[in-house]
Amino acid sequence: MSAFDELAPFIRDYIYRNRWENLRNIQVAAIDVILHTDENLLLSTGTASGKTEAAFLPILTDLYNNPSTSVGVLYISPLKALINDQFERLTDLLIEADFPVYKWHGDVSDSHKNKLRKNPRGLLQITPESLESMLTYRKQEAIALFSDLRYIVIDEVHYFMGENRGIQLLCLLERLSRLTNMNPRRIGLSATVGNKVEVAKWLSEGSNRDCVVPQVENDKRTVHLMIDGAVTEADYYDKLYQISFGKRSIIFSNSRSEVELNIANLKLLASKKKTPDLYLAHHGNVSGGLREYAEQKMKTSDMKTVVGATVTLELGIDVGDLERIIETGTPYSASSFVQRLGRSGRKSGISEMMFLFNKKDQDDTEQKNKEFYQQIDWDMVFCIAIIELYLKEKWVEPLIQAELPYPLLYHQTMCHLTSRGSMLPKELAQYMLTLSPFKKISKEDYKEMLSYLIKINQLELDEEGNLLIGEKGERTVSRYQFLTVFENEIEYSVRYESKEIGTINTLVPVGETLILAGSSWKVSEINSEKRQIFVKPIKGISKSYWEGPDEIIVHTKILKKIKEILTTEESYPYLRQSAKDLLEKSRQILKNATLDQEHIVMTSNHTYAVFPYLGTKSLVTLRYALAHYGVISHIVNIYRIPVFLQIDQEISKEELEDILFKIRNYELKEEDLAVGEEVIKEKNVQFVPKELSKKHYLKDYIEIDIMKENLEY
Repeated sequence: MSAFDELAPFIRDYIYRNRWENLRNIQVAAIDVILHTDENLLLSTGTASGKTEAAFLPILTDLYNNPSTSVGVLYISPLKALINDQFERLTDLLIEADFPVYKWHGDVSDSHKNKLRKNPRGLLQITPESLESMLTYRKQEAIALFSDLRYIVIDEVHYFMGENRGIQLLCLLERLSRLTNMNPRRIGLSATVGNKVEVAKWLSEGSNRDCVVPQVENDKRTVHLMIDGAVTEADYYDKLYQISFGKRSIIFSNSRSEVELNIANLKLLASKKKTPDLYLAHHGNVSGGLREYAEQKMKTSDMKTVVGATVTLELGIDVGDLERIIETGTPYSASSFVQRLGRSGRKSGISEMMFLFNKKDQDDTEQKNKEFYQQIDWDMVFCIAIIELYLKEKWVEPLIQAELPYPLLYHQTMCHLTSRGSMLPKELAQYMLTLSPFKKISKEDYKEMLSYLIKINQLELDEEGNLLIGEKGERTVSRYQFLTVFENEIEYSVRYESKEIGTINTLVPVGETLILAGSSWKVSEINSEKRQIFVKPIKGISKSYWEGPDEIIVHTKILKKIKEILTTEESYPYLRQSAKDLLEKSRQILKNATLDQEHIVMTSNHTYAVFPYLGTKSLVTLRYALAHYGVISHIVNIYRIPVFLQIDQEISKEELEDILFKIRNYELKEEDLAVGEEVIKEKNVQFVPKELSKKHYLKDYIEIDIMKENLEY
């Protein structure tokens, strides 16, 4: 029997009516795994490769043959926008199957949710935070909805991995299974990832199932890349206009501020050139309505719409067939580059991506007065590095999940205790420490954490010795931001007349101007109690109130590739002449500083600079290792790239080389590193005892072996 013949009759009819010529390889593989095994499944292929259909054709067939008595499929998405978009293509099929689809998040009405409560069936789309809310505050409702749950489909699974939301999600899946006594199969949908075995292992954590990863050929796409490396600030927006005009495209940037300035300036240029204003902004602070409008314009308009975006359009929201991706600056990771590249060329088979760098105007005198390392174009070389690593080696950053995630343990403890009401400490420890993300945390550490939480009144003990939420803990868990495991900024709603334009994180005074959704506005009124800012439209370019991320974590492999690019003569066909010239200039500057032969050089202010070409965590580790030998240093980041260590004391080069030799070749232990009260910047860290925070930092941020293995001096 062929894969097609195994599908339910109504699905076969659907395929005939829609004139599918055949099933794709990924769909055939998924049908075989879902209908003939009891394993989990990871479907990892490029954008628009039919992953959603691959999962749901056999899932619907299975539930047609063996109906569920509750919600049969739980679909978990990282974004509400993905939930709103995802099942449009399958609407006709789902209607024919009499398989209702429900949405469940903060923007969904109670009347819609009540329909599901009265008759739990079909498919429920939800975010991790909404599922957390249900398990924490309404566990009986969760039992009723999911008493016969068969499948959990996790979309954009790579988006969760290595992040705190991923740890939270794994805990939620295990808590849900324990609550309902069901062990639903997990289906992960993901764009191309580096190590599929690693992803499959993550997906199956705590499920007691193996995960099948079908090895199928991805649809071949031709990749067209171009880097323009030396666009001065005066020419930058003109160039951006030229390369985006007449192309249905996304302009990706690393910050909301950059998105806003790009779109506002393109609107201004379109007005001057008397061409249509087809420019829209899309990021987390633009209102949901305007984001959906931008998505629909890209997908359905005959006009060639251009949308500026941050990571919000990296994921699989359907915006139609894009002709070009434009990147202003460098994506902060190889993974992000791959996601963005894959957004174009769905129909043409040609993924086209152009990189444009905004270079500040500088005269030759100013350049010459800079330190040599400031004259090297690190961000452009970073860009080349991630392109080369992916094109030549198919490398993206590996999954690194925290081994001692104490802040997440605090969060999940508070959620579970809120759900249960009270528990004996021994029972609570047995429950929490057997959740897969916490399996490396000892009973002694958990006891220390619980004692601390009692001390600060997050928890308390009753007369029978049961733990329950304390007075201050009640205030913590009652805040609406509590359910998220990422930091929530205070936001003010920006409104024009009756409509919300978006939100900002700064209270802008009356009379001041701001930029939002690609347009400029003047503040006319403020309602501080409701956190509302009322505005009126104005002309011109106003101030942006957002900044980029404080820190990015760069992998050591990228730094090694940067060194290779700067110290060889290899050419790259996707560099335009301006970029070639800039690369050659950077190589010459490096050579003049003798960094093509050495790793330790003297700077003009008579301090040593050590260039070991280590990633963020390894360079931090080296800084602590040097301090162990009495050498004080600090990390110099350029474009948020950890470029080198600057030595802040008198020492000879020979002494420094000798110390680096010892660091690389002698035993170095965690206790040798004088880590103080540094913490990994994440939510809820204030509820973790300082000694445990230090353990967390040492285990999950410090990498002695990797540093020693890759240290060059």
